[in-house]
Amino acid sequence: MKTKRIVITGGPGTGKTTLINDLEKKGYTCLHEVSRQVIKKAQKEGIEQLFLTDPILFSKRLLDGRLRQFKEAKEHQQEYLFYDRGLPDVTAYMDYFKTTYSETFTNSCIENQYDAVFLLPPWKKIYKQDNERYESFEEAEKIHDALFKSYKNYGYKVQLVPIGSVEERIAYILENLK
Repeated sequence: MKTKRIVITGGPGTGKTTLINDLEKKGYTCLHEVSRQVIKKAQKEGIEQLFLTDPILFSKRLLDGRLRQFKEAKEHQQEYLFYDRGLPDVTAYMDYFKTTYSETFTNSCIENQYDAVFLLPPWKKIYKQDNERYESFEEAEKIHDALFKSYKNYGYKVQLVPIGSVEERIAYILENLK
């Protein structure tokens, strides 16, 4: 059986982590966002804000982590493997911040394709800024647009997940995988 790679993505504060955690509780295998690992590693190296200090190095480390995750699908023997963000998220954020990047990023997104992409829209009611989520809601909306455009540019049919309870969103995703 070939495991299907399913990306759940969205801008900051859209409920991705809650959704991924609930999928995991239901017995699905989920690979979590790698950015926190990248940030912690940089901080151990003495770089407090790697994204601000060297956005290309930060993005390269994200890309490498997501490539490792992409390849992990071969190790799993279930029908679906869910990812908290995918490779095109890297280029979407660089496009949003108007960062110039090499073809290595684009080629990785073209050569490593997921089977389905679900995009969570901005949801003002649940949006909260905190120490790790510094974007305003308006910026989150623009990031959403950049994510949508990025995935579309790589040929994906992006499925927009309706706003609703975690259970309703999971039901929508599972129904649209059939």
